[in-house]
Amino acid sequence: MRILLTAMLLALSVPALAAPPEIGTQQVELYRIAPGKHAAFLRFIARCDEVNRLAGVAPRQLFVHSDGAEWDFMLLQPAHYTAAENARIDAAWDKLGMPSGSDFFMTIREFIASHTDTTVRGPTTAADYLATMAPK
Repeated sequence: MRILLTAMLLALSVPALAAPPEIGTQQVELYRIAPGKHAAFLRFIARCDEVNRLAGVAPRQLFVHSDGAEWDFMLLQPAHYTAAENARIDAAWDKLGMPSGSDFFMTIREFIASHTDTTVRGPTTAADYLATMAPK
């Protein structure tokens, strides 16, 4: 009995090997807008956000430039959606009559002078990201 009690206390004192935290991916888009097209761009993005609302997914996060670099707007959104979310987004896109394919390309280009996008991991913390690394 004494050995069993000692083993139980020892097991409780050893920290469990926790799985590293799950860190998602986000799409970051930076836009420099063509002169005089800022409001039109925002109206188009608002329509895209309405698609998301109808599909039951969160709207893009919009950040508006206030100082520094040459971009005007930054959008942050999930880099990937589930198959079910994609199906709902596609249905809502069609329901609202949003441009697709080359029509989308031509429409969005009416508003922008340049843009860049990238995929990032996060949001996270330094400690959580370090926990995903192999032990050394």
